[in-house]
Amino acid sequence: MSNTPMAANPLTRAVLEIDEYVSGLGWDQPARLFALVDTARLRAEQPSLADRLGLDDASENSGLTPIEQDEIPTGKPLDEFLATIAWPDAVAGCALAVERLMLPPSAEAQVPKNLDEAALSTWVAEHPERQEVRMTVAVLRDGSRESALRLREKDSPTEVLTGSDLVPGLAEALAATFEE
Repeated sequence: MSNTPMAANPLTRAVLEIDEYVSGLGWDQPARLFALVDTARLRAEQPSLADRLGLDDASENSGLTPIEQDEIPTGKPLDEFLATIAWPDAVAGCALAVERLMLPPSAEAQVPKNLDEAALSTWVAEHPERQEVRMTVAVLRDGSRESALRLREKDSPTEVLTGSDLVPGLAEALAATFEE
């Protein structure tokens, strides 16, 4: 039984389901990529897979089922890896869960000038106001998007922030995986 809160639309429910799954694995996890497939279509076209996933006839008909993909290579920047992905037509959307360090907007003025990427990462990691965040971002082929943010210091299902424009850059990178 899932502890995922009820959400108004299937994409939000899928994002919260992925957030709940990944949070059950704990923190300090690698990025995880998911295909999102139409649950009714999956049940009709792949009944044995639907059975293995626990999708019986009582499962909702208008939902999306997240299917975790192979592990994301660690030696390649995430944006470069995402640029190599192409999804088959049966995939309605995709989602990515990734952990990052985040600073409050007030820290933006403190960023030293002329830092390369490695030095900036070190500076952020050592900043006293840094926060660890898990971002789960999903997009559909039709352009719909949804995100869930969970702070490590407020690691509770009731403290997850959702919204369609919380991580626009990552949403754009995921949407690009559907472009031909």
